[in-house]
Amino acid sequence: MSQHRSPNGFTLLEVLVATVIMGIAVVSLLSDLSTSLSNAARLTDYDRASLIAQRTMDELMTRPDVPKGVDISGEWDSAVVGVEGGWRGRVTPFERPPHAGPGQLGLDRYVVEVWWLSGGQRKTFTLEGYRAEPLTPRDMEMGTFIQ
Repeated sequence: MSQHRSPNGFTLLEVLVATVIMGIAVVSLLSDLSTSLSNAARLTDYDRASLIAQRTMDELMTRPDVPKGVDISGEWDSAVVGVEGGWRGRVTPFERPPHAGPGQLGLDRYVVEVWWLSGGQRKTFTLEGYRAEPLTPRDMEMGTFIQ
């Protein structure tokens, strides 16, 4: 009858192999975590820009005194928004019915571009919207609208 002895521990080679495997797993996990955090930060910037662009667009579309055909712009208070940036926009007549005159409804195009600094680089996000408004004599002078 032969005797079998159970090992009392691991050999040095087994410990080294297990350590290497764990090291590879930990490095891979930390790399994935770093990538995820980087993506989350980037998406947070874009989410913030999207919300600010929408807010700016809403403000412009509700103001009756926004000049058409003129670039307008502004900067944000970085203490309030949390990032250095600003916006620029333009309202242009877009479409009107054939033979339309002042007082009839035409379609105006609103374009808002927000910008912010992230990691020393300038990032931008553009939003576009349309609104029906009564045509003014100045709108009629601006000519064909579709751009």
